[in-house]
Amino acid sequence: MRKMIQAAADLEGSSLNQFVVRAAHRQAQEILERESIIRLNREQTKRVFELLEAPPNPNSVLLAAKAAHRELVRA
Repeated sequence: MRKMIQAAADLEGSSLNQFVVRAAHRQAQEILERESIIRLNREQTKRVFELLEAPPNPNSVLLAAKAAHRELVRA
């Protein structure tokens, strides 16, 4: 495997270390982008905007969480 990587680095005119670091950097960027960007289809996008424009009323669980938070912040 090392010979193959070295050959590729040589073809790019870089050292083995530079080649490996650049490859790792590209892979890291790809993973971070893939994991941090949410992609929605048209129907999902429409639903998100509908909820933003007319959010549902808070349910009992949310109201209880709000009260618990308020108590923790005061403490």
